[in-house]
Amino acid sequence: MPRTERGRRTLRKLLDAAAIEFGERGFHEASITGITQRAGTALGSFYTYFDSKDEIFRALVDDLSGKVRGAAREALREPLPALETERAALTGFLEFARAHKEIYRIIDECEFVDPASFRVHYESTARRITERLGEGMRKGELREGLGEAHAWAIMGMNVFLGLRYAVWAEDMTPEAVAELANSILRVGIAAPDQR
Repeated sequence: MPRTERGRRTLRKLLDAAAIEFGERGFHEASITGITQRAGTALGSFYTYFDSKDEIFRALVDDLSGKVRGAAREALREPLPALETERAALTGFLEFARAHKEIYRIIDECEFVDPASFRVHYESTARRITERLGEGMRKGELREGLGEAHAWAIMGMNVFLGLRYAVWAEDMTPEAVAELANSILRVGIAAPDQR
């Protein structure tokens, strides 16, 4: 992390420009020159912070993961019941994904460019959901026996809802999509007489 405010601003410009460059062109077609031109910085400035395109890509994935965490944290400022927590977290993620559609391409490419970062991104997200489920069980708001696999199932649902309703089209509001997902968590999909 740069020590000066100016250095932090330059780093932020580079990461923001990298998100656009990688999001539009993909990892293999993106270039350091393209990143610095978008950032409005000199090529030499890039090498003050990063040694390669791979290194800024890894930093960008970490940065985007942090932003997703931040969006969820922002949505969860107030203590909420367990199901409301999941609804708010998904709404925050969907709003973030609508504003940063490039995240899907970048994270998808990360599976091949830097598999370790790809795995960390999803494992840390699943861990946060698992913790929320645990808290809901401790409070008696969720049924017992929920664990990591349930968190991965919820995350999978959220990721694909984001792809469909934040990236491909915006024909439902984030709140409506989050309510739909919340209804699945609340009552499942079986008919009442089949439960």
